[in-house]
Amino acid sequence: MSGPAIRVENLGKMYRIGGPVERYRTFRDTVAQGFSRAGRRVRSWFGGGNGAAPKYETIWALKDVSFEIQPGEVVGVIGRNGAGKSTLLKILSRITEPTEGRAVVRGRVGSLLEVGTGFHPELTGRENVYLNGAILGMKRAEVDRKFDEIVAFAEIEKFIDTPVKHYSSGMYVRLAFSVAAHLDTDILLVDEVLSVGDVKFQQKCMGRMQDRTFVGKTILFVSHNLPAIANFCPRTLLLDRGRLACDGPTSEVLPAYLANEEEEFDGGSRDLTRVVRMTGRGRNWNCLRRVAVLENGEEARICRVNAQWGLRVECEVPEELRGKTLCLGFDIRDSMDRSLFASNTNQYYASVQAVPGQMAFEAKIDKLCLAPGRYRVGLYLGDGRADYEVIRDAIVFEVCWEQQDGIAFPHRAGWGPVFQRVDWGVSLGAMRR
Repeated sequence: MSGPAIRVENLGKMYRIGGPVERYRTFRDTVAQGFSRAGRRVRSWFGGGNGAAPKYETIWALKDVSFEIQPGEVVGVIGRNGAGKSTLLKILSRITEPTEGRAVVRGRVGSLLEVGTGFHPELTGRENVYLNGAILGMKRAEVDRKFDEIVAFAEIEKFIDTPVKHYSSGMYVRLAFSVAAHLDTDILLVDEVLSVGDVKFQQKCMGRMQDRTFVGKTILFVSHNLPAIANFCPRTLLLDRGRLACDGPTSEVLPAYLANEEEEFDGGSRDLTRVVRMTGRGRNWNCLRRVAVLENGEEARICRVNAQWGLRVECEVPEELRGKTLCLGFDIRDSMDRSLFASNTNQYYASVQAVPGQMAFEAKIDKLCLAPGRYRVGLYLGDGRADYEVIRDAIVFEVCWEQQDGIAFPHRAGWGPVFQRVDWGVSLGAMRR
């Protein structure tokens, strides 16, 4: 295969909001509509109406998107809900046509866009396997050769001759992915559908896509699961409001995406009085008022590796909680939203009694063993059994290297988020027995 597997040039897709629902048109409908437009123009020339077509509000799901994907590349696509990710895959799958620009796809395309896409509900699982193979241009002998593998991977042997309209969403996905993964497609487009399956099957799918049988296949993988994107896709496209905001190595694109979701804070502290929080017990207690990250006891936005790290949380306790047991906890998450560490007061105190008015909690870690990068802190306050309120992203802080006598400690992103100083020794001679 010569040239890019996928070439997208100035791609745009516009949708109309409101107005009558447009049905599929025949050739006769198109000709009739053309004469109708011509008639409106003629009437407008003779004062028989303004001749203008009704105007509707429009929205651009994609606008001026351009990129190339080479054969064998595995590329992730991320962005907020409504950023245009699914629209892009539908255009590449030829489900919908672009409003402007063009998308050139070279090779057989297998797609997993929605649960049950490409399946006929009245046909059995067996019949749909052969139907999908025929749509992809496979000969019956090719499908016969792979059929047993497809059914075994999907784990639905007992229901393979049952009409798929009786399948659960998980069974749909298992069979659809198995068909796309085992038939000889050059390009695989995967939307968020894998999240429908159970954890075991998701792991099985990711393992299959990383298997050597997938070497040479071009994969476009859309997901909100950032760790999966980081582990599976060397390159990532970031879509923002229909436009291509970033295209590059995943290790650079993910932090850029998450940075756009975060607001700037003054120094190492943040006022929490107006921060959106999840509440329990049927009311908004609004106890959490201020949070600060500390380094060696001082507020800091940037902390050094192996320095003393602290967290100070100030609360305003209402009269209704007098005498209640309070439990304050926090968790630290990395740039891919993985929880790295969590702690709460119940781990070290028998109980903390609520006293109406101002209360302050302070946590301290003697040596911060996080690798350089950006981290988020989440807070939760409750009684140890149920939460009064939760702030998922209370504050953000960064970790940088601490230079010691001019010696730096290199640490690649692929080595994980935790940094631990290790003393190595190398010797020559006889091995110990």
